Amino acid sequence: MAGIINMIDNYFDSEEYSKIDFTKSKIKKGEYDNCTFINCNFESIHASNIQFVECEFIDCNFSNTIVKDTAFKDANFSNCKMIGIKFNECDPFLLQFYFKDCQLNYASFYQLKIQSTKFKNSNLEEADFTESNLTSSFFDNCDLKNTIFDRTSLEKVDFRTAFNFKINPEENSLKGAKFSKENLGGLLSSYKICIE
Repeated sequence: MAGIINMIDNYFDSEEYSKIDFTKSKIKKGEYDNCTFINCNFESIHASNIQFVECEFIDCNFSNTIVKDTAFKDANFSNCKMIGIKFNECDPFLLQFYFKDCQLNYASFYQLKIQSTKFKNSNLEEADFTESNLTSSFFDNCDLKNTIFDRTSLEKVDFRTAFNFKINPEENSLKGAKFSKENLGGLLSSYKICIE
């Protein structure tokens, strides 16, 4: 019981954390509100049951970080390394994030409802969006090589500047999705036809 009370007591508001290696100094559980993390290392740590509300992460390493029941409410990630993160284990309540210049290879967004998410200049090789809802999201200049879209809601998603994707129109919902003439081949690859 004391542990639960302590966790609630840990409330951090508008603080800045710079160059902290959380693999050496453990991150405190609690709620971080409007905090900024710059050049911090979260690699492979247990960051579970933490609330990040309106936080910004710049130049941080989140590779293989465990985010079970972690809340990301309006979190912004810029130039972060986030390889292999299982976002599908996050707290889904009010889950919202924005990614810019991030490495998201092998990340899992399985079954997440993350409508209107913006991915900008990011690498999402082999990321998994199986059964997730990405309605009205935007992949701006993103590498989607071997990214998995399977029974995914991609309605009104903007793929016009995305590249290397393969999306089967028969397996995914694509109503209102936007593509460019240059990347239409990614929709037709499952049909084994030649486009020249």
